[in-house]
Amino acid sequence: MLVLSRRAGERIVFPSIGVTVQLLRINGSVARVGIEAPPSVRVLREEVVSPAAECPPEQPSPTHELCNRLSKVALTLHLFQRLRDAGRDAEAESTLERAFRALDALDRDAVAALVAGSPAAAPGRVPRALLVEDDVNERELLAGLLTMNGCECATAADGEEALQYLAGEVRPDVVLLDMRMPRRDGPSTLRAIRAEPRLAGLRVFGVSGSAPLEMGVPTGPDGVDGWFPKPLNPRTLWDAIRRSVSSPAASN
Repeated sequence: MLVLSRRAGERIVFPSIGVTVQLLRINGSVARVGIEAPPSVRVLREEVVSPAAECPPEQPSPTHELCNRLSKVALTLHLFQRLRDAGRDAEAESTLERAFRALDALDRDAVAALVAGSPAAAPGRVPRALLVEDDVNERELLAGLLTMNGCECATAADGEEALQYLAGEVRPDVVLLDMRMPRRDGPSTLRAIRAEPRLAGLRVFGVSGSAPLEMGVPTGPDGVDGWFPKPLNPRTLWDAIRRSVSSPAASN
């Protein structure tokens, strides 16, 4: 079950389909909802274009199905807004929950498709990852996705927790490191990892909505070994984790 928090300003992330929903502001009976989706998926208001016009029935494909389902979510959110405007708060709340359930179903279907189509890890070798992400919803969803792929996934809410974990005996194959976090952010956590001789050769993948140059993060032995922009492509990330297990540095 996905438990959702709907305070203004909070985000709900569905990483396997690249969709983020944010309740931007609540002003009396008016609520502003923002939706971020991949460039290949257009999410438009009902009055701008009809679902049929955006997804022609003569071109059935997985993208077509995703487009239709996201269009229904967009219509549901539009109805939520109209109900809020009309002061019908109970109905609006029920409608918003219906939209989130639809997005959750989309996310779970994408995870199932990814698991079905992903090659398994090498027999006898379970990949180990440390996921460092301060957004609890995003952290739990991505950790769940990795676990379903056969990865042993530990989590940390920020850089301080990550370093405490890495001070223990279990060394992961890869650290998936968000960049913008409270207490200790990604760049300073990365510097601490690279300064620790015991962690030499540990692979660190940056996972961020920002670019490496923007964050001042180098690549290579003194920086990150890979960079994965948000919204994530889960298959690309999983393939990189699998490669990190099969490479010589993973056995150090």
